[in-house]
Amino acid sequence: MAARRQQRLVNLVLCLLSTRQFITAERIRLTVEGYEVAADAANPDEAFKRTFERDKAELRDLGVPLETGRNSAFDTEDGYRIARKDFELPPIRFAADEAAAVGLAVRLWSSASLASQARAALIKLRAAGIQIDEPSGAESLPPLAGNEPTLPELLAAVSGRHVVRFEHRKPTDETAQQRTVEPWGVLSWRGRWYLVGYDRARQEPRSFRLDRIHGSVKSLAGAFTAERPQDLDMLALVRGANQQRSRTALVRVRRGRAAQLRRMAAKAQPDPSGDDVLCIDYRDPEWLAGLVAGAGLDALAVAPAELVDAVRQLLAAAGGAPGADGRHD
Repeated sequence: MAARRQQRLVNLVLCLLSTRQFITAERIRLTVEGYEVAADAANPDEAFKRTFERDKAELRDLGVPLETGRNSAFDTEDGYRIARKDFELPPIRFAADEAAAVGLAVRLWSSASLASQARAALIKLRAAGIQIDEPSGAESLPPLAGNEPTLPELLAAVSGRHVVRFEHRKPTDETAQQRTVEPWGVLSWRGRWYLVGYDRARQEPRSFRLDRIHGSVKSLAGAFTAERPQDLDMLALVRGANQQRSRTALVRVRRGRAAQLRRMAAKAQPDPSGDDVLCIDYRDPEWLAGLVAGAGLDALAVAPAELVDAVRQLLAAAGGAPGADGRHD
């Protein structure tokens, strides 16, 4: 639908909601913006009639309760209106835990590609008089990164039950492999996004890290061939596919800074430089490297070498470089 037609329909709905009386087509033509007919039109009246009939049909297809009637027995022409009681949604009520979950979800999406939609939904809920609470301690939660380019497409595929195809590369593979997946869900674990679904080639449930998807995601026609098992724990599947040997990293942080890294540390020792050295157990070096790099000047990876290299690669990709004191700009 063209933007001009969308705006005209919105104007028409607002006009018909603003009065309890039936409004004739001629009055709508004169008062609703968007029904202007070009001066050189061969038959302006016929052009308006065709446009108005299409708009009425469109509104009814959308479920708008458009009424037709007359205000009195003396009226010679039918009019139109929309009764507010039929158009307005019923009150939305959330239990306390549901309201808290909505508030937390909006907070976690604060840096996501869908952040604007999340904020708009929150504003609408509050405008409807629904109190959205945030759980205690929410202010200390880090934002959940959601800038993976394929995230919106995969969320839509899960919602619409669309089979998807994409190129995915494991760390052990030199090239990306094509995957055809019936998506069951998208979730986050340890700061990374994963798609869980039925891999048609392997004929079993699999998980795929979104930052290892190369290129775009293509939706395919056709129904699912495998339903999600009732007892499937998608988080357990992701964890099981990402079990790595536990290692200990040394990260130097400035005194009183890098709160997220400090919470993860098993031990913190003062350093002669005035900083603190944290001992952090980890399994995924790329995940920990993202947290260290995200701390900027407040943190420096000291050991092991794989973590230092991972941090340097992230900063190089972002255009950063080590500072004079070994920290990163």
